[in-house]
Amino acid sequence: MHFDPPLQQGRLLRRYKRFMADILTAEGEPLTLHCPNTGSMKHCTPEGAAVLYSDSGNPKRKYRHTLEAVQVAHGHWAGVNTSRTNALVAEAVLAGQVPELRPEGLRREVRFADSRFDLALGGATPHTFVEVKNVTLGPGPDDPDHGLITFPDAVTLRGQKHLRTLMEVVTTGRRAVLLFCVQHTGAREVAPADEIDPAYGRLLREAASVGVEILAWRTDISPQAFRLAAPVPVLL
Repeated sequence: MHFDPPLQQGRLLRRYKRFMADILTAEGEPLTLHCPNTGSMKHCTPEGAAVLYSDSGNPKRKYRHTLEAVQVAHGHWAGVNTSRTNALVAEAVLAGQVPELRPEGLRREVRFADSRFDLALGGATPHTFVEVKNVTLGPGPDDPDHGLITFPDAVTLRGQKHLRTLMEVVTTGRRAVLLFCVQHTGAREVAPADEIDPAYGRLLREAASVGVEILAWRTDISPQAFRLAAPVPVLL
């Protein structure tokens, strides 16, 4: 995912009302950004942190600029624009960069039962359903740089529902895949955040035990591009 022009840089003042953030631009001017992230963004909003943001170029938008990434503890970067996550993964799959997922017949936003999965492979009759999750919860500033990034950062009933539906997919004989798109440059391992949402952790382990495949990929982040860089192990 390339950015032309490159993302602009600034400093975070605050994130508030879930979908807004105030920053200072590189020139020292205050600017309010759209913050497309429904999670808590725990450890991703340190006051004064460096940020990357995009400009839609659309003067009709109330907030034409969008928060894309924040520099978090230990100098790492976290990608916080969850509206980019599915496109980032789809791009990597189509480019053949995820060996476990062949790109034939890739479609996005495909319904199965009462859920809608982010990706499906196999065309009109999918053989593989893929749910993608953006993962950013890493160590805080007072924690060691342990490289363990966890999900979710808040209780997610929607995420629990997706796990149940992925297990339904397995019962039909088709592939069900959960892909953690780890938008944290310090990631070395991924695990469920049991202390935040123990029900999600239990369901994740149950899903793995019945055949749901769980993948995780770390993302490289720069003003010029975001890209899936390397797989990381998932600890259950």
